[in-house]
Amino acid sequence: MADIVVLGAGLGGTIMAYELADKLGKQHKISVVNNGSTYQFVPSNPWVAVGWRSEEATSVDLVPVFAKRNIGLHAQGAKRVHPGEKRIELNDGTSISYDYLVIATGPELAFDEIEGFGPEANTQSVCHVSHALQAKEAFDRLVANPGPVVIGAVQGASCFGPAYEFTFILDKALRDAKVRDKVPMTFVTSEPYIGHLGLDGVGDTKGLLESELRQHHIKWICNAKLDKAEADKLHVSEIAEDGSVARTHEVAQKFTMMLPAFRGVEAVRGIEGLTNPRGFIIVDKHQRNPT
Repeated sequence: MADIVVLGAGLGGTIMAYELADKLGKQHKISVVNNGSTYQFVPSNPWVAVGWRSEEATSVDLVPVFAKRNIGLHAQGAKRVHPGEKRIELNDGTSISYDYLVIATGPELAFDEIEGFGPEANTQSVCHVSHALQAKEAFDRLVANPGPVVIGAVQGASCFGPAYEFTFILDKALRDAKVRDKVPMTFVTSEPYIGHLGLDGVGDTKGLLESELRQHHIKWICNAKLDKAEADKLHVSEIAEDGSVARTHEVAQKFTMMLPAFRGVEAVRGIEGLTNPRGFIIVDKHQRNPT
């Protein structure tokens, strides 16, 4: 019998645990390590942020559903992976060993790399349901006292789709609240052009998304670097092709949601052979790491 541990119970980790249980049955021991015992469907967070979904509607208690499939759950979370010992140190000081480890932690959100950035400072986030609930409170304040809105993604971000999604969700929610005409909207992104999506575009996403932004009266700034976020404005540098600053902007804001850059979580970051300098897992073409 092998001990198989899945690190992380998000979209990837939970599905992986289910598939392992289905394929391996009771012949092997399957365990999941996660910060907490709740599964959160992250793609619904933009809806939570405007009140279209509740936290309860997008979350699942993992304890009973894992128990039905004979999947163990360690909800203390991981403090550090020790690949040489095939051991995971947990946050409560205990450890578990493994024969095989599946790493599916998701990223750490690098809000701290920009002054004033993030839900603990002057901007909102939809990366976690707790952030989305906080954004909903900010949205309610915006409806009561309308003002300028900024949506987008900062330098180093690698996930752009939710920024566009939330832009149009917020536009609709403000129209429903009958205050959209009092809310100037600006899309600020590190992408070189609208619709790049970190993928050099997908089909005609440039033309399609530019057209949609225009139709919804949303301005944009591309090649943008967020230098600092204050309570009432953002300091943004627009970067030229040679890397120099082409121009700077002070963008007024009462509500800002910009996606952050990612880095590997602390439990794996800095482990030689396992992660790159940013803390992301190094894998081969089969998604394996030999460490």
